[in-house]
Amino acid sequence: MTVNDAVAKRITKLLDEKKMTQYKLEQKSGIVHGSMQCIMNGRNKTVTLSTVILLAKGFDMSVAEFL
Repeated sequence: MTVNDAVAKRITKLLDEKKMTQYKLEQKSGIVHGSMQCIMNGRNKTVTLSTVILLAKGFDMSVAEFL
């Protein structure tokens, strides 16, 4: 499993837990739709730390909680 796969899996789990749509996460985090699609579809090879920070912000949690 790659880092991207793990992050995509975590995003899916958190979206379900928080009853949030991917679109709402994109709005709250500031990640553009195309980038989010690349993460979720496995087209990215890696996810940067800055992206993880934005994702955590979008879920209203710390980076440690996200990871």
